[in-house]
Amino acid sequence: MTITILYFAGLRETLGTQRETLELPGHIGTAAQLRAWLRERGGPWAEALAEGRAIRIAVDQAMARPDTPLHAGAEVAFFPPVTGG
Repeated sequence: MTITILYFAGLRETLGTQRETLELPGHIGTAAQLRAWLRERGGPWAEALAEGRAIRIAVDQAMARPDTPLHAGAEVAFFPPVTGG
């Protein structure tokens, strides 16, 4: 399945990209599995998407839970939590 991933704010700067289109392996079917798979790239990916790090995920512009399923053509966005002041 092919999806589009968007990275916002500090993630975009750390990872050096704002958007990519990826073909996912068959075992990746949820938002949490995608995050873990991307961490396997190592380097800044492992650090930026580390487990326990506060990162929000949206699928098709709706906030996602770790078990939110992915589908072909999905748009997945990763972004840090927004703080107010």
